[in-house]
Amino acid sequence: MEKSTAIFILLETKEYLASLDDPIRKQFSKVFDKTQAGTKGDWFKKLRNTDGIHEFRVSFKKNIYRIFAFWDTLGETETLIVCTHGLNKKTQKTPKDDIKKAENLKRQYFS
Repeated sequence: MEKSTAIFILLETKEYLASLDDPIRKQFSKVFDKTQAGTKGDWFKKLRNTDGIHEFRVSFKKNIYRIFAFWDTLGETETLIVCTHGLNKKTQKTPKDDIKKAENLKRQYFS
């Protein structure tokens, strides 16, 4: 039996989403739904040179919004994608501090 996938949103991500305009929140909701349904796309990718950190990406009016996440595959029936926090990116480069923050939250989650 194949595991189902669910999105789990930590408090900081909830606060980040609440701070965004409605059209951006709706875009994140759509990509979360697609991911939970098993659809793969360029809106969710693994970040290179990290400890298993991924990011959800949406764009709106020339701005790019990111939510960092990691996988929890330890459940017997369900795989969780845990969303740690988000940011509005203005450049192609992902800030190292945000990657470290996501990695730290992942370590805390599993300990």
